[in-house]
Amino acid sequence: MPSRRGFLAGLLAAGALPGASWADAGSPAYLSAARRADGRFALYGLGGDGALLFSLPLPGRGHAAAAHPRRPEAVAFARRPGTFAIVLDCASGQELTRLTAPPGHHFYGHGAFSADGALLFTTENAFEDARGMIGIWDAARGYRRLGGFASHGIGPHEIRRLPGQEVLVVANGGIETHPASGRAKLNIPTMRPSLAYLDFGGALLDQVAPETPLARNSLRHLAICPDGRVAVAAQWQGDMAEAPPLLALHRRGAALHWLSAPEPLHRAMRGYAGSVAATAAAGTAAVAGDSPAAGTTTGATTAATSATGQVAITSPRGGLVQVFDLDGTGYADSWRHADICGIAPAPRGFLLTAGTGDVGGIGTDGWSRHPVAWDNHLVPVGT
Repeated sequence: MPSRRGFLAGLLAAGALPGASWADAGSPAYLSAARRADGRFALYGLGGDGALLFSLPLPGRGHAAAAHPRRPEAVAFARRPGTFAIVLDCASGQELTRLTAPPGHHFYGHGAFSADGALLFTTENAFEDARGMIGIWDAARGYRRLGGFASHGIGPHEIRRLPGQEVLVVANGGIETHPASGRAKLNIPTMRPSLAYLDFGGALLDQVAPETPLARNSLRHLAICPDGRVAVAAQWQGDMAEAPPLLALHRRGAALHWLSAPEPLHRAMRGYAGSVAATAAAGTAAVAGDSPAAGTTTGATTAATSATGQVAITSPRGGLVQVFDLDGTGYADSWRHADICGIAPAPRGFLLTAGTGDVGGIGTDGWSRHPVAWDNHLVPVGT
């Protein structure tokens, strides 16, 4: 006879407890994976001010998470080439189920839900023949595997659902890897990154690739802008002396529109954009007068605003955040902070996390430090 707690957890996983919501988990605004001071790994729920609300253990290093749009559930994904994804009840702290990548596959650390939360889509590597795949999981019935379809590229990394549509956008990084080779990149001379738009059945609706001079710009991370454009962050795999742009905006049917900061600020990113976020708020581009621990602005603008919103990218290698206005004026400001990577929209700009344990950021009143090393991504709940 199952215990009452186990029975309720089963009902929750099946969607039979409609009253359960993110309020039961403390109404977190964000999720992030981290390494604790004791060397173990966990998924954290954070409030809108960066305060820690809960911590749930993970069996290994996490990368990003997907928040269920209705239930207080999060799917925490292993970092490549990990094969686990943990479905967590963020209200009770219970592990509901564990997803395992199919034989011959591994996860890339990201996933996305359908709007109703019935389906989960995961980016995967079918590594024996270097095929990018999108896995489909039945989130309404215990996350059983339903199948998968091609990502139409190699190395699919982040996946997002376009708001109000049954359309997925996938950043195919273009880099071939194999678990037997660790994290080695096996095809840099011939890599072909792309941005692919797919329906829920896997049909290719549109695809765009960087032009030939930028063919080694691996497209990795995604954000949806308030005007519907997709922002994609890149990681350069070529000669570092070339310093190509690391941020592009895209609308279906058009070419990639690249943005970059003025030199030498752009070169300070060191060819690496770790995360990207967009906000509709006309918030400050940076906060003047913050303490050195909280970062310093480096551009000419310290209080620029944009009525159409902003997009920002981070570089943990460069210890730098760069902000761009979406109204066509482009670069707004740069902002320094050691080992900065996680970024998400906040009511007054952007909230950020760093490997130093710091949480705070652009448009906020202050920073706090926690005894953890935040991983790459800060995932908003409810988007």
